[in-house]
Amino acid sequence: MSSWTWSFQVLLICFVLLSCAEYSKAGLTSTFIRQEWPSTDIPLDNKVFAVPTGPNAPKQVHITQGDYDGKAVIVSLVTTEIPGPSKVQYGKSEEQLHAEGTITNYTFYQYKSGYIHHCLVDGLEYDTKYYYKIGKGASARKFWFHTPPKIDPDAAYTFGIIGDLGQTYNSLSTLEHYMQSKGQAVLFLGDLCYADKYKKNDIGIRWDSWGRFAERSTAYQPWIWIVGNHEIDYRPELGEVLPFKNFIHRYATPFLASKSSDPVCYAIRRASAHIIVLSSYSPFVKYTPQWRWLREELTKVDREKTPWLIVLMHVPLYNSNEAYFMEGESMRVAFESWFVQYKVDFILSGHVHAYERSYRFSNIRYNVSAGDPYPVPDKSAPVYLTIGDGGNQEGLASGYRDPQPEYSAFREASYCHSTLEIMNRTHALYHWHRNYDGNKVTADSVMLLNQYWYVLSPVMVILL
Repeated sequence: MSSWTWSFQVLLICFVLLSCAEYSKAGLTSTFIRQEWPSTDIPLDNKVFAVPTGPNAPKQVHITQGDYDGKAVIVSLVTTEIPGPSKVQYGKSEEQLHAEGTITNYTFYQYKSGYIHHCLVDGLEYDTKYYYKIGKGASARKFWFHTPPKIDPDAAYTFGIIGDLGQTYNSLSTLEHYMQSKGQAVLFLGDLCYADKYKKNDIGIRWDSWGRFAERSTAYQPWIWIVGNHEIDYRPELGEVLPFKNFIHRYATPFLASKSSDPVCYAIRRASAHIIVLSSYSPFVKYTPQWRWLREELTKVDREKTPWLIVLMHVPLYNSNEAYFMEGESMRVAFESWFVQYKVDFILSGHVHAYERSYRFSNIRYNVSAGDPYPVPDKSAPVYLTIGDGGNQEGLASGYRDPQPEYSAFREASYCHSTLEIMNRTHALYHWHRNYDGNKVTADSVMLLNQYWYVLSPVMVILL
């Protein structure tokens, strides 16, 4: 056999494998049973909630993208004794520059928050490590972050994906396992701290503890936030009726950069991805602000520059778990045809405390009098990924519907995080990492093909 013939056969095999990559686990329901720690929150005196030393030391430090294209970050922190200066010193080797921020605080029932600082650090260079310092004197604290590569269709980038995290020992396992990965930014799918499971002033206290708990990651790389049902905090019996009050005060988002009027609905571009954040708990029917904004934002997506189109929402549109079954149906009816029209690559959701990956299916042909009554294969449809198993106190949702629907590729009830490794404009490698009794185990992997660019692979060109 000639070397050319052997190389050709290898290339042909690779092409076949890649062509089948999105269908690597056909309709599998895992039988793995997780021996998890109890689903109870970590006691507040545990070291994972340690308060930084020093007078008025900055606490609960977290960063997120601060603009549309990844050349800015918003640095957020809390001081508890006095407001202090709202300033971030930053630079590529030392703290040579500074950015001024804003200060706010709020009450929730009888709880009074600390002084919450949000500082926009902009004009940054792409693909650069920056150091930053907050606070002053003996209480000053230093951190760092990396900016993403410039907007480019072949910019490689790895996102971590976490949902429904909470603050249990299972939550800590998920967070520590993620921090061992190569993730460069987190797509967080809602339900941060589960503070609403507490009563009265303990709600605010558990928002504070979660901010300290997550700081080990959130201070060093941007977390892209969406809201879940546990961020609504609608408590009329306490006199609290403003939705998302705790979240909006504490977690800034770059919503104005994408011309949104709502802090919980926005879009960013990062490396080779265009990411759209939606709110499952804000009005979304026809002509509402979210509906109008999404319709406009989808027209701005340039797949020549950002080929990967990713949508984040808390409630899954497709879910075969008994928990919250069909809860996302009204949003699916409102938006699914757009997602197919614009060839969205992935829709990432949490809410269901289990894992599920779908094939590319849609139900846009359904109507009352005619059409396909069930979801059917659709090459233009997104892959739906439900990753709501970060580790919160409510435990796992282990009751899957039987038989497994045809649109469901793989499902398992375990605590985990995921990574999405974008390789170039055509291919991305996705992993779901199970927390296996304290260890990280890759339990589901698939090569995913870009909806816009993947037409002919190099091997197919050779065959032709």
